[in-house]
Amino acid sequence: MSTTRKTPLYSLHHEYGAKMVVFAGYEMPMQYQNGIIHEHLHTRSQAGLFDISHMGQIRISGDQAAAELDKLTPSDITGIKPGRQKYTVFTNTEGGIIDDLMVTNFGSSLLLIVNAACKDKDLAWLQASCSDQVTIENLSSHSLLALQGPMSVKIMQEIAPEAAKLTFLQARQITIGSINCSVSRSGYTGEDGFEISVGNEQAEQLARLLLEFNEVELIGLGARDTLRLEAGLCLYGHELDETITPKEAGLGWIIKPGHQNYPGAEKMNQSLTRQRMGFRASGKVPIRAGTALIDLVGNSVGIITSGSYGPTIGSPIAMGYINSENAQIGKNLYAMVRDKQIPVTVARLPFVPHHYHR
Repeated sequence: MSTTRKTPLYSLHHEYGAKMVVFAGYEMPMQYQNGIIHEHLHTRSQAGLFDISHMGQIRISGDQAAAELDKLTPSDITGIKPGRQKYTVFTNTEGGIIDDLMVTNFGSSLLLIVNAACKDKDLAWLQASCSDQVTIENLSSHSLLALQGPMSVKIMQEIAPEAAKLTFLQARQITIGSINCSVSRSGYTGEDGFEISVGNEQAEQLARLLLEFNEVELIGLGARDTLRLEAGLCLYGHELDETITPKEAGLGWIIKPGHQNYPGAEKMNQSLTRQRMGFRASGKVPIRAGTALIDLVGNSVGIITSGSYGPTIGSPIAMGYINSENAQIGKNLYAMVRDKQIPVTVARLPFVPHHYHR
């Protein structure tokens, strides 16, 4: 009998009135008492604190760690300088995406942040694919918090000035109060912010420290999803899976030019028959994942992979895959919602500008 897991902040979520749901095998907060739209807009204007401890953290060490990862991803892992971070993917032999992840070079080791639903298969994949010249550790002893929004840097300036000096995709091991943390200036909302890896036993202490600031509120999975959708960021299991290549997903920029020594490299030169695009819907009906897209004469042209009301936009938005001949900004289509044709327009991503501190 399978049992759900809890993060070290489980009691804190209940204390703050969270509505809990099971996600990737964990009991996680979907929203708090003020609701998803409030949490979304608060993150865009102030600072939101996210518990993302369900995600996997894997440490790889050894002189050949970066070289070994180079053979599993299309990116230049050996080129990541100490104190820097890079977004990439693991690919299979068909060029499909096993998972997307962040890789941080902390000098003596690489820290991988992987998706919650994929972390067990990722760990097995790494153990099967890497040589005995590297050491692979599952950091289940660590939690992960994300502080996101324009006021995040103000808060960091008060409690961790070293962190506030970081620029986008820089990382350092920093003490916040008396707590040892690994901090990167990154996140998945499109806003400026920080992700903080901390030992499980100190996660609640750190969360309470951050919540002492009036600008900070706890934010659940619901707003995390609408924030990343507005920012045009992929979600594994929706925009990414083992049948979708990085180029189809619009992630061609992660591929190192000339790199051919990774699974599925030869597939990256094939012409695209489908592409990830954004979609804006007329009216107020949300266009959900799994909704079929048709052209104006009824031909099937694609499918929605993520969709919701965009609180910052003030209207329904979506992402999905469409055949390349229709992947034109401004193209008019229909989404089939409960047998009704809802007009949609192919839109440029992201829906809102990114505010990363570069």
